Amino acid sequence: MSVLPRQLALALDHAESYAREDFLSGPCNEAALRIIDSWPDWPASAIALIGPEGAGKTHLAMVWAEAAGARVVAAHALGHGDLPAALATGALVVEDAATDIDDRVLFHLINLAREEKASLLLTARTPPVTWNVAVPDLRSRLRAMPLVTLEMPDDAMLRAVIVKLAADRQLALDESVVAYLSTRIERSFAAARAAVIALDREALRQRRAPTRVLATELFRDSG
Repeated sequence: MSVLPRQLALALDHAESYAREDFLSGPCNEAALRIIDSWPDWPASAIALIGPEGAGKTHLAMVWAEAAGARVVAAHALGHGDLPAALATGALVVEDAATDIDDRVLFHLINLAREEKASLLLTARTPPVTWNVAVPDLRSRLRAMPLVTLEMPDDAMLRAVIVKLAADRQLALDESVVAYLSTRIERSFAAARAAVIALDREALRQRRAPTRVLATELFRDSG
């Protein structure tokens, strides 16, 4: 009788809030946040937002999309025929722009954004100059593209991220649990996300509170 509730609990999705007021600002992301907040006074029609997995690229992109009325599209979903419609609102976010996008599509998108005086935000894990592109004119466009980088979090930011991710999952963690987790995982947003998910799932599986004792059982061999 206990199997079904456990499976249902583990299968629940927990939506993160991408509201501007829920973005955690600090030294690791303040430059990127300034650029996002400075729109439409950008230094170019297209800007690259770079950072490691889980660093907040999507959150910042969603903040900008809300402010600019931008559409949001995954890079792999863009084709030549889609470009005018994609830029119809005058602003567009392209997620994961370093992968799965045709060189010519990206080249024409950047040119079209300039011609239409539209704004383009490209997110990726690596700088545009490192992207594997074959079109020479696209390489020159990417070299000239302004970029802002999200850095790895400091200790204070890592603890704040753990608290936010837990709150998104309606998981109440006391300070001792947050402090313990922050010292047992690598200093990255992705590691914080994985740790909170693991703790939440284990608490549900065992029907226990997410205490320091449970966290110790889960992460005693990490760090």
